[in-house]
Amino acid sequence: MEQALTDKTEQAPATEVEQETASNEDQTPADGVVIRIEHLKKSFGENEVLKDINLELHKGENIVVLGRSGQGKSVTIQCIAGLMDPDEGKLEVLGKEIPSLNEDELKEIRKKIGFLFQSGALYDSMTVRENLEFPLTRVLQITDKEELTKRVEDALESVGLKDAIDKYPSSLSGGMRKRVGLARTLILRPQIILYDEPTTGLDPITAREISELIVALQEKYDTSSIIITHDMPCARITADRIVVMNDGKYIATGTYDELAKSPDELINNFFK
Repeated sequence: MEQALTDKTEQAPATEVEQETASNEDQTPADGVVIRIEHLKKSFGENEVLKDINLELHKGENIVVLGRSGQGKSVTIQCIAGLMDPDEGKLEVLGKEIPSLNEDELKEIRKKIGFLFQSGALYDSMTVRENLEFPLTRVLQITDKEELTKRVEDALESVGLKDAIDKYPSSLSGGMRKRVGLARTLILRPQIILYDEPTTGLDPITAREISELIVALQEKYDTSSIIITHDMPCARITADRIVVMNDGKYIATGTYDELAKSPDELINNFFK
């Protein structure tokens, strides 16, 4: 027995591939809740933005959050990603209490979270290939050129843009930049994706294509997502469940059809 323990402790350190495999393992809690928020509050000076946020996101589910501008929708997902700290409340992602994590622990959990910004947040000085290689080399520390190329091509193929691999973002349409941003989000193979206004600034046809792509990627990769949007066609296409936000709180939840029939005028106005 002593020899067996010694052999185990003297094994060689995990390779990069083994480390990445471990970081990409499904860490969904036993109850299937990948994000749990209870009584979350956040203020900026005297401006109380989040007053009492309660939400559960389940594995494989898309939740759309609706609300007027300035209601704190984006603040909520920034707290989830650990980009800002809440003032009060419970915030768990994949069973980890986000505000209590140290920097190294937060980096690990962020590998499980994809964040698609409104602008796509692409680097204009880099080609599409270089934009997608950046998180692979920076976060996963992959240096093998063949592996990088395969990862990038696979991600671009998922969003239908493999031919754009060596183009610069400035040469792409708004819809194409959104797709590249989504490919870069997917390339780390996250379990959770946070979408901040994914169809903003797009024409109705392109917006529908992006919305349908979000659903296709959910089905392909079994992701769980929170989608912030003002685009009601996007909400109808992407949402398994919709949450309506008002005055710093979530005031209603249900399917698109359920909320569209709500007798509450404040809720019903979103669906007219």
